[in-house]
Amino acid sequence: MRWILVTSTAVLLFAATFPAAAKVSPERKIELIRDFTAEMGTVQMMLPRSKKSLDVRPDGTYDTSDWAAAMQQYGVAARLGDMIQITGVQITDKRLVLTINHGLKGGRKWWHRIQVSGGSGQRNDDLGRGAQTNAPGGTEIALFFKDGLPDKTTEEFKALLKNVLDFEVRSATAQYMETIEPKFKEAIAENEVIAGMDKEMVLLAKNRPDNKYRDTRDGVETEDWIYGKPPGDIVFVTFQNGKVVSIKHTYASLGGEVQTSKPIER
Repeated sequence: MRWILVTSTAVLLFAATFPAAAKVSPERKIELIRDFTAEMGTVQMMLPRSKKSLDVRPDGTYDTSDWAAAMQQYGVAARLGDMIQITGVQITDKRLVLTINHGLKGGRKWWHRIQVSGGSGQRNDDLGRGAQTNAPGGTEIALFFKDGLPDKTTEEFKALLKNVLDFEVRSATAQYMETIEPKFKEAIAENEVIAGMDKEMVLLAKNRPDNKYRDTRDGVETEDWIYGKPPGDIVFVTFQNGKVVSIKHTYASLGGEVQTSKPIER
């Protein structure tokens, strides 16, 4: 009986000294997903590509053997100074998982050659000027809390990641992203093109086209950007006055046969 009382007292004292982490509310989860998705950051260390998420502890440390093994097997995802984008967010009981550059299968879809037009119509702001934006690929990292994911704000989680990713260094690209409408920002994060986008937005979403064609239809000049080559999926993006007016998805075989699907609407 005395042993039971002593054990119970010890458990209560431990619980009082080390309270369980507050459970993350559904509202907080929505906030974290919204705030992290499409966020830009600067890499503060070498990041390996990896099939599974690479854990980062709250104190900024990590399992060096796991990271080294991933680096040896899959190579580098990003180097010190590279700009990356958060393209996916998952929340579990113990982890805040961030997908970087579309994960292991992601490639470089960067905008260091994109320019923003000023009020005079002249292109005067190089989006990647002064920054290394040539991250070779993607990966997945996770803030890991052994006692459960705490109920923290986005800024508090960002602070815990500062040894790995710096979200405070704002590139011209990040500043430009903040000026566009949410629907366009969401489409860019999903590598989609929707009506109303300008050319800079399309470059962010799809990178440079494989081909470009200009035409005049009923006195109106149009420009088509074509992504893909047969055999395979091909996307036709049509601009008028610098804005997307039509997106057509097709499949083309080697023989030239084309199957058309409906354009993306948002």
